[in-house]
Amino acid sequence: MTLDPDVLVVGAGPAGAAAAIHLTRAGRRVLVVDRARFPRDKVCGDGLTTGALRHLEALGLDRTEVASWREVDEMRVVAPSGAVRPLPFPRGLGTFAAVARRVDLDAALVERARAEGAEVHDGHAVVDARVERGGVVAEVEGLGEVRAAHVIGADGTWSPLRRHLGLAVPGYRGDCHAFRQYLVGTGPTAEEALWVWFEEDLLPGYAWSFPLGDGTVNVGFGIHRNGRMAVGDMGDAWRSILRRPVVTRVLGDAWEAEGPPRAWPIPARVGRLPLASGPALFVGDAAAACDPMSGEGIGQALETAALAAEAITAGGGTDAVAARYERTVRAGLARDNRMAEWVLPLLRSRRGAEAAVRISGSTPWVRRNFARWLFEDYPRALVLTPRRWHRGAFTGPGAWVTPGVGGKPLPVAPRRPTRPT
Repeated sequence: MTLDPDVLVVGAGPAGAAAAIHLTRAGRRVLVVDRARFPRDKVCGDGLTTGALRHLEALGLDRTEVASWREVDEMRVVAPSGAVRPLPFPRGLGTFAAVARRVDLDAALVERARAEGAEVHDGHAVVDARVERGGVVAEVEGLGEVRAAHVIGADGTWSPLRRHLGLAVPGYRGDCHAFRQYLVGTGPTAEEALWVWFEEDLLPGYAWSFPLGDGTVNVGFGIHRNGRMAVGDMGDAWRSILRRPVVTRVLGDAWEAEGPPRAWPIPARVGRLPLASGPALFVGDAAAACDPMSGEGIGQALETAALAAEAITAGGGTDAVAARYERTVRAGLARDNRMAEWVLPLLRSRRGAEAAVRISGSTPWVRRNFARWLFEDYPRALVLTPRRWHRGAFTGPGAWVTPGVGGKPLPVAPRRPTRPT
């Protein structure tokens, strides 16, 4: 049997599901395949930035269908000295930050893609792929041969599609690495805000605690490959972090682990890997699109998916589509990630991290706007890319600001007044 969609999407995570939704709305016949069966877990910090939330709203996600969804209106950043800086998000202007388990979020997006008309086959892996005149031919386990004019690789850091097409990067193991565990029974302070600790041995990385709507918290830390800590030391570091006083003051000491900790690589070199080749476009982790400063990847996955879909629907031959996609990614997201890389040296030393945290909480205006910049309320390099300027770019509302859109309003994490220390 040979299937012949207009576009084959390999991978049904946020990037693949988003690409499918955009393309079906544009009238394309889309087939999505993923080797995993949904719902499935994905190791992640589970935080959703403002940029990611706006994309999710545009995709038609109903937040009430995501069981662990929790909206949060404040971030608290802790300097290496232990000083705490509360960074509030705007109140009453929509949603600027949220947390949701990936097992819930990704399953909801897959169902959204199906509802839009995409044909989704989970539990079916691509076992081979080749470029032929007029498009790509893929062998899909359990489905047979698939022929499509375009293929979108949304299949992760070590994209099998990239490997099948001869575009893999030998020896690549990610630019950052992260470690996370779900905890239950933490103290009430952990439920109040997003917590971020800049511990000296993790710089320029950080540790986090993000509250979920189901009573658990996602706790973890991330490091850079060229940072202070070696990847092989992450297990020992994790046990140490959970005992540190600045962390136990938030988590308490009566918590229990929901399951074992898990680690994963973070690809953060968008624009340095091939983004497209012939009929193939790569998005999300397969494009190494994660933010090199925060490690955030969901917003970037949704952004690249939208750009890939736009490049295809604009029409033209495969070379024109590939060039269009590469051009838009390099002009926008790649510049944003370079801006984040420019900031990283400031966070490599204790003195730099202390200064950054101190400046972030220097005035109410700075606190509000630093939180918005950190959580990608607007593109990191917006000031350097005039084509993206528009009225309200720095002061616009968050997602779901219109009542009744995307489900009923949801409660945010309770917040108690916190004095900077």
